[in-house]
Amino acid sequence: MLRPTSALLVIAAGLSATVFSAAPDKPKKPSNYAVGKPAFTPDLSQPAFDASKVTPEHLDTSMFKVPEGFEISVWATSPMLYNPSNMDVDAQGRIWVAEGVNYRRHSGRSREGDAIRVLQDTDGDGKADSSHVFVREKELECPLGVAVFDNVVLVSNAPNIIKYVDVNRDLKFDPAVDTREIFLNGFEQQQHDHSLHSVYAGPDGRWYFSNGNCGAMFTDKSGTTFRIGGAYLNNPYTGEKSDDGHVYVGGFTASIDPSGHGARVLGFGYRNSFEGVKNSFGDMYLNDNDDPPACRVSHLIEGGQFGFFSADGKRQWRADKRPGQDIPTAEWRQDDPGSLPAGDVYGGGAPTGMAFYENGALDSKWNGMLLSCETGRNVVFGYLPKPDGAAMKLERFDFCTTNTTGVFKGSDFVGGKDNMSDERHTLFRPSDVCVGTDGAIYIADWFDKRTGGHMDTDETCSGTIYRVIAKGTKPVSPKLDLESPEGQIAALKSPATNVRHVAFTRLEEKGAASSKAVGALLEDKNPYVAARAVWLLAQLGEAGTQRVRIWLESDEAHQRLVALRALRAANADVLDIISAMVHDASAAVRAEVAVAMRDVPAAQSQNILIELAKRYDGKDRSYLEAWGLGCTGKEGPVWLKLKEILDGNPLDWTEKFARLTWRLHPVEAVSDLQVRATSDKLTPAERKLAVDTLAFIKDASAAQAMLAAAKDKAAPIHQDAMWWLINRSTNDWAEFGIASELKKQGIFDPDAVKLVTIETPPAIPSTIKVEEVMKLKGDIAHGQSLVVRCVMCHQLNGQGVEFGPNLQGWGISQPSDIIAQALIEPSKDIAHGFDGVSITCKDGTKIDGMILSEGDIFIVRSMGGQTQFVARNKIANRKKMDRSLMMSATMLGMTAQDVADIVAYLRQAE
Repeated sequence: MLRPTSALLVIAAGLSATVFSAAPDKPKKPSNYAVGKPAFTPDLSQPAFDASKVTPEHLDTSMFKVPEGFEISVWATSPMLYNPSNMDVDAQGRIWVAEGVNYRRHSGRSREGDAIRVLQDTDGDGKADSSHVFVREKELECPLGVAVFDNVVLVSNAPNIIKYVDVNRDLKFDPAVDTREIFLNGFEQQQHDHSLHSVYAGPDGRWYFSNGNCGAMFTDKSGTTFRIGGAYLNNPYTGEKSDDGHVYVGGFTASIDPSGHGARVLGFGYRNSFEGVKNSFGDMYLNDNDDPPACRVSHLIEGGQFGFFSADGKRQWRADKRPGQDIPTAEWRQDDPGSLPAGDVYGGGAPTGMAFYENGALDSKWNGMLLSCETGRNVVFGYLPKPDGAAMKLERFDFCTTNTTGVFKGSDFVGGKDNMSDERHTLFRPSDVCVGTDGAIYIADWFDKRTGGHMDTDETCSGTIYRVIAKGTKPVSPKLDLESPEGQIAALKSPATNVRHVAFTRLEEKGAASSKAVGALLEDKNPYVAARAVWLLAQLGEAGTQRVRIWLESDEAHQRLVALRALRAANADVLDIISAMVHDASAAVRAEVAVAMRDVPAAQSQNILIELAKRYDGKDRSYLEAWGLGCTGKEGPVWLKLKEILDGNPLDWTEKFARLTWRLHPVEAVSDLQVRATSDKLTPAERKLAVDTLAFIKDASAAQAMLAAAKDKAAPIHQDAMWWLINRSTNDWAEFGIASELKKQGIFDPDAVKLVTIETPPAIPSTIKVEEVMKLKGDIAHGQSLVVRCVMCHQLNGQGVEFGPNLQGWGISQPSDIIAQALIEPSKDIAHGFDGVSITCKDGTKIDGMILSEGDIFIVRSMGGQTQFVARNKIANRKKMDRSLMMSATMLGMTAQDVADIVAYLRQAE
């Protein structure tokens, strides 16, 4: 908790003294924003990449650990491919690879641009023996995605998704014969990892893709424009509505019809989801990068957000981190209404490609396995998701790794740009994973001493594709005739996602004539194969739809869910079917009903939403969020009706109704929430929930209610109310004159607060060398006593100040030399997100610290965790510091032995 004197410093910022009133209309943003601005100009002064002059490398398969009963082999390696950023599989079992020789600072290294390669095992011996370039263009600068749908090849190369059609099917792009078009454009920042990622197919016949938090403004062929910005690059359209009527911010997942029409945003609020999957049940999963360590693998609920930015996109998570919140909770806004559960948050890393294994050459117990590449940890994670209310439970295990030590190198979460791997088991950088038509699992290795930080160091540009199969088996890719009905059905049963899509489209084109053959798959013993038939039958006319409706009556919840999703995908006008499922026993089915209500007017959806609310168990956060999404734009009417049915007196609310109110936070609830927040008849937790709910209501009446809650300085929620007043006075409530109201009501006088000078001591040369420390044996017990010097800026063992990175468990994953380096020369590698700024005020006050929020008021956190709120008009100048805010070991009076002792302690401190 902030101390009262610290918390109230915000008022000294001189907020507007206007009375509480509605905010004025937002000014129009400029429309000439440069889309896709390159991060780098090709550097033609560097030596051109010459494969004949490098000796490529790959890791020996003996270094890999895979589950019992599996074996791993090299399927292809350089010079057959270089720097694989992404890959896909076609119907003939060939693997297509997007190369990144020209990655970032090496732009121009391949003079003619990067390539899309085609690799094949022509003799079926389990190794590629053929490789050639499909296309190479100067415009291709480390494309981050390649997707193959028969002879249509989509390449994700910001700012564009490029569509190549191999008309003569010779696997070589010839502009004289083949066609090339920009399928979609408007994705910000060419040559940026946080931009456009790969396209993949869903079971519904649509194409899916993700984009990082660089932002995008793209228009589909229906003429619908989407504007997705965020505080990362401060895009001028940040916070503006897209043409579908919704505001999207941050990284996002979208889908689109292969014709280019009907684009939809399905999830947003990410940092940088590199790839996602949508399996044959229609479950969506994604991974996401961290800032700082809070990487996640998550189940995505349609339309949901994960909260990396504020709802308007103007603030990153640090600006809204509440007292007492840990980083994962704050980073993904897990305590905020409207944020989806983050799923498996595993700490630092750099996740990349994903795949979902449904059928193939492995034992059936592996059907339903989610795979996620993690380059920072030298591993491909595995999950076997299980239904958990309205979500899926994700329990992680290592599916394929070279590093079981728990000590990692060459990644942002370990250290900054100067941190490199120097041991071979840390060089495995899995950039992508996919399932082949033979049912084997293929893993692409970027191979480098570094991942993240937009860096690559391997001048050989080595790359490898590894193949994982069951021991003693020799799976081969079947010959698929995509022109025959039998071949199309066989392709629909393929383990390879995008191959199934080709079969889907061919069978769909035939309409009802395909129904009988597709319907036969409903009896397949593999539930994923049977589900594929349902999605297609729903689009094959009335006869097919009737067969799908039968699944709505199934005893199996997953069949009812698939049927409902398939019918929604085939025909948006299925309100009768949706309303019939409102009483379903499965929370997942009811959640699907809820999200289907998002764009349905209140007149048609309110009764359905009320019935869904009655069946909320008061605990399932995913269900609550799905229901809240369904209430979008009609929160007030739904809440008033709920109040009438479920609860009356605000002091008699059930916990369930209080949570439903928190999720909707309608302005109509303000007076009741004020009663609850200020009543000493309720528990502190109940009062706090009311306060937190008020904080998300963007109305002057909510600010007034919060002031009323803060007035009683002895109340258990006083500090919470004051923190929200401070925070909201810089953003959502900035126009409501909080400063003058606080003074008028006698809560706080801003004129009585003075800013305090806090300067970081000047750096002095280090008297300690890392090499010296590494020769010493550390004393763990002494290190534990010494580490108390760190808690003035770091948290450890539940103690300390929240200023620098949390040290709890940090040392376990760090090499000893990296820990020592951080203590000895903290300015050499400043942790991402912890850059310092030096502010000089007009009255001479100097403040060194981190800017948590910037606007009319700057929220600045300094050494010792002291937070000050500085009015912009009080600042004379500010500049980025060229050194760390952290004092070095020498400045703290430590010896080399002291450093060795602290390193020893941190290496074992869970």
